[in-house]
Amino acid sequence: MGSFASSSHGFARFTQDEDFIVKLDRFHIDQFTRAFSKDFYIDRRMIESALSGQAWFTIIHFESSFKVDFFILRKDRFSEVEFSRRLLKQLNPGTDFFAYIQTPEDSILSKLVWYWQGGEVLENQWRDVMGMLKLQAGRLDIEYLEKWAQELGISDLLKRARQEVET
Repeated sequence: MGSFASSSHGFARFTQDEDFIVKLDRFHIDQFTRAFSKDFYIDRRMIESALSGQAWFTIIHFESSFKVDFFILRKDRFSEVEFSRRLLKQLNPGTDFFAYIQTPEDSILSKLVWYWQGGEVLENQWRDVMGMLKLQAGRLDIEYLEKWAQELGISDLLKRARQEVET
């Protein structure tokens, strides 16, 4: 999710971290921690806290200090639909490295929600939306976008973004 997903559907943007949505339960914590602890600073208490509040936690790569944020999958209808629609994508042609990313529609909606929640001043979020709308023109499921924008309370922002792209 985040700028990684929007960059894959729109204009590339450098980011100082990576964001992932994870469906994680308490019984996964040990396995998750073991998988990353060799190369990353990871705090089990942060994971437990994130699971308690449906929030997020961070791990940090020892060698590069690169930060990875993991957002716990929320238990609302949009989050569950968004997660079920994710796309498996080859990240680097010629390699076997694949990852799930948000669909362009869900990335647009998420960015608009972040933009709205941030007081409509987070220009990176708005630019990401503009880039995806421009580069995905004619391929987006507009009905899906409008339905969820209405439910998420961001219809006015979606309308404004679409009008701005068309002019």
